[in-house]
Amino acid sequence: MRRPLVQELLPPYAVGAETRADAPHEVLHPEERAAVAGVSEGRRREFATVRGCARRALTTLGHAPVPLVPDPRGVPRWPAGVVGSMTHCRGYRAAVVGWRRDVRALGVDAEPSRPLREGVLRTVSRPEERERIALLQAEHPHVACWDRLLFCAKEAVFKAWFPRTRRELGFRDVTVTFGGAGGTFRAAVLASEDPGYGPDEGPDPGRDFDGRWVARDGLLVAVAFAGATDR
Repeated sequence: MRRPLVQELLPPYAVGAETRADAPHEVLHPEERAAVAGVSEGRRREFATVRGCARRALTTLGHAPVPLVPDPRGVPRWPAGVVGSMTHCRGYRAAVVGWRRDVRALGVDAEPSRPLREGVLRTVSRPEERERIALLQAEHPHVACWDRLLFCAKEAVFKAWFPRTRRELGFRDVTVTFGGAGGTFRAAVLASEDPGYGPDEGPDPGRDFDGRWVARDGLLVAVAFAGATDR
């Protein structure tokens, strides 16, 4: 059996689970059912399936499966001591988790492997990123849709950043540099007058992220992470 695609992208102290199809009979906890009351059946299946992935990942991590209710911003409430992230796009659902003692921040995003609509790249990128993307597209045109991959990597960073800091980021507040076609990237949240400290953080929650990505089977998947400070 082929190793889960998302697991290829994770550091050794994190685990993931994925599926390519919704599970029509995935059981939701009462609190979760209440969170999706009134939504469409398709949205409910998507919600349930990705939480099934998350509970499988938690089990692999060594934590009992628990309800995963979204907060008012839609961010899953993970168990104490756990960092995690979920993603879903057409034909793909995945979740990643790790112990907080091992990983400060963890985010995953999946996107269809097709170019962004005209004009979107300029909205979600900085000038130097567009220059790098143009070079990558010229050097490795068959590896990935580089503009969509940039978007995907930034979404993964946002998912890693926001639960820790509770601060919004714009697309131009993050800069991403890909390590060529090798499946890695580095990302940094750019400094500003508002440092974005979380309520329970020390002087700096960390602005730099490592990342890995893969383009396969019509999908782009990216993971951003920051290891624990004492590692």
